[in-house]
Amino acid sequence: MRENLSSMSSQNMAVNDCMKPSDLSAGKKEIKRKNWRTRLRRLWTNSSKSILHPKKNRSYRPNVDDVNQWAQSLDKLLAHKYGKAAFHIFLKSEFCEENIEFWTACEDFKSLTSQKDLVSKANTIYEEFIKSEAPKEINLDFNTKNSIEQCLNAPTATSFQIAQKKIYSLMENNSYPRFILSDLYKELCAVASGKSKLVKYW
Repeated sequence: MRENLSSMSSQNMAVNDCMKPSDLSAGKKEIKRKNWRTRLRRLWTNSSKSILHPKKNRSYRPNVDDVNQWAQSLDKLLAHKYGKAAFHIFLKSEFCEENIEFWTACEDFKSLTSQKDLVSKANTIYEEFIKSEAPKEINLDFNTKNSIEQCLNAPTATSFQIAQKKIYSLMENNSYPRFILSDLYKELCAVASGKSKLVKYW
């Protein structure tokens, strides 16, 4: 009975990956907007102030072509350091940053080679994102969660592959299109083309 309830709950949760903007009052929407503006300023300003290599860091800033490519696919967005950071800021404004954080943790996990490191990281990911009532619990069905739990003692590089694909699909089909249509992305395009002064150092 408990398993059925968990399964139903997970299935219901998986329908939406974030809180919809319509769920927020006008006041809360404005707070969200201010929050992402502040985070963007901090991200770009901090990354431009390297004491050792200021010019080198500046060359890695996204230009118009970079920002335009982010609208081509989620893969291109996540492959770019600043694109991924901007998407994280957007997801945070929609109260679902756990999705990108889980996806990133899975990418890190796949790069591990030591079995000891795999076990340690697998358990950390499970505790943080997978188990019921986890601090950053993601929307996964009961069967996927259960299969991960079964392999925690002897994980492999592919232990989170199915879960990662499901979360990627949620982001690709829900959050990513909203990101491309968002004020945040429009602001990034304007900053990259020099039409906005949201960020002092670009």
